[in-house]
Amino acid sequence: MTAEVLWSLVVPLKPLRSAKTRLAGAVSPAGRALLALAFASDTVAAALACAAVADVTVVTDDPEAAVELAGRGALVVPDSPRGGLNAALAHGARVVRARRPGAPVAALGADLPALRPVELGAVLAAAAPRRRAFLADADGVGTTLLAAAGGVELAPAFGGPSRGGHLASGARELRLAGVESVRRDVDTAANLRAALALGVGPRTARAVRAVGADRGEGAYRAVRGRSAASPG
Repeated sequence: MTAEVLWSLVVPLKPLRSAKTRLAGAVSPAGRALLALAFASDTVAAALACAAVADVTVVTDDPEAAVELAGRGALVVPDSPRGGLNAALAHGARVVRARRPGAPVAALGADLPALRPVELGAVLAAAAPRRRAFLADADGVGTTLLAAAGGVELAPAFGGPSRGGHLASGARELRLAGVESVRRDVDTAANLRAALALGVGPRTARAVRAVGADRGEGAYRAVRGRSAASPG
């Protein structure tokens, strides 16, 4: 594989009404849906801005998300297997390779609101010489990106302690410095505070402000932490 080869990314997104339940203690159901869509929107926008990415395919059955993410430039396909996260990712990879036979494919989480295109490019460049490779999340337990070279099955094993699952599957772990934005997924209020410290995309920044307006200052502080109490 050469540096000129462009990647196709697959991003899975569950229906917004059931997304980000671990934020329930800090954010209302409507606020969680708003944040989940914002995270995905900023993730897709940053991915498409990466020079190493040819296209992004989003697998979702959520109609609101489909409209928003198609507007960002993603190809949106329904989650026709309806068999969970890994089935959705495998389906997305098949859709990609029906359109781009032999393309290198990477699965990317939809909850990377601080994603930087340059950092994503560095991860994909490191994955390029490998048949299959993955990047662990910031906690070192899960996975935020799984990559497969052209002609190699993606074979995703996301969910729970997926770092161990991907290691067991034979995928090579990528150990890189300076790619914090690709590792920082968001499931909890603490995760969101960490993403905000890195600097999130504009859609997420607006959603965090909206959540604060919807639930009051207490909820806003829960997701912003100490920074919410500081001027500016």
